[in-house]
Amino acid sequence: MRILTFAEAIREAISQEMAKDERIFIMGEDVGIFGGPFKVTKGLIDKFGEKRVRDTPICENSLFGAAVGAAMTGMRPIVEVHYADFLACAMDAMVNEAAKMHLTSGGQFSVPMVIRAPTGSTNRGATHGQSLEAWFMHTPGLKVACPSTPYDAKGLMISAIRDNNPVLFFEHRYLYGTRSPGGKFNSEWDKKESLNTNVPEKSYSVPFGNAEIKRDGSDITVVATMLMVHKALEAADILMQSGVSIEVIDPRTLVPLDKEKIIESVKKTNRLVVASEDHLTCGIASEIIAIVCEEAFDYLDCQPQRISAKDIPIPFSPGSEDYVIPGVSDIVNMVGQMVGKKDE
Repeated sequence: MRILTFAEAIREAISQEMAKDERIFIMGEDVGIFGGPFKVTKGLIDKFGEKRVRDTPICENSLFGAAVGAAMTGMRPIVEVHYADFLACAMDAMVNEAAKMHLTSGGQFSVPMVIRAPTGSTNRGATHGQSLEAWFMHTPGLKVACPSTPYDAKGLMISAIRDNNPVLFFEHRYLYGTRSPGGKFNSEWDKKESLNTNVPEKSYSVPFGNAEIKRDGSDITVVATMLMVHKALEAADILMQSGVSIEVIDPRTLVPLDKEKIIESVKKTNRLVVASEDHLTCGIASEIIAIVCEEAFDYLDCQPQRISAKDIPIPFSPGSEDYVIPGVSDIVNMVGQMVGKKDE
């Protein structure tokens, strides 16, 4: 096996695609000399130069507007923000320009740009720890990727760069496996065995809209995203000791969503839990459960359940954050309750 960290896998994908296509360039705050806040773009400025790895001022709306214009005129920009929370500063450029330009121009323009957004709660507080993926599921014209492993991160990044549509590429900070400016590993999660996926050196792509069954099971389906995939896999290990078999599905992309694979699993297990780190109300879990209830309701033996962040701002205190963000025990307890209803 060839093991790369999550961050290294993304960097390799970008580097390989930039070497093939001179239209591709990177722009963002600190992406050049500093190598990005989580060192994902480290060394790329030495390889490709300042014209193709561009440090920008702290002004997300202008940054994204420039990227939209560059993409419309034939370039293929990759834009990075320090934190996904800052996407709120560039909503007009993304939602009213990038997402709609192909339609409103009658197909004359495409906007092939990738927006890299480090996401997830990592003890950084209310404005640096939100998971906003569901916002962009609600925006026709944008694609949304959310890898959970280094293998998927590289393959999905290559697919995103090659796509002629704007792509939001969410990267959970606890999965990077790299040192942040504080000098310490982000968390226990970046060392998990489930992150040790084989990452081929050659270029490859993971298609959008193709979910992966990370673990086969028969008693209940757990659909999980990003870091929650690894929490679900740990919960599955715990529950297996009690004879409970969990099928863990990673959508890998939210737009397009592979609903067929999810529904097929629910038809087999007859139970569904969706675990995601965004807030509970109007979130990823709500949408996936709605789809299953519309298209596979008769196969459900009990009501589906959501495991998501509580509907309060993300707190700074680690203890308080642990209360708000769902953990392994939440999945274990919920699944235990639902499988306990098996014979009722």
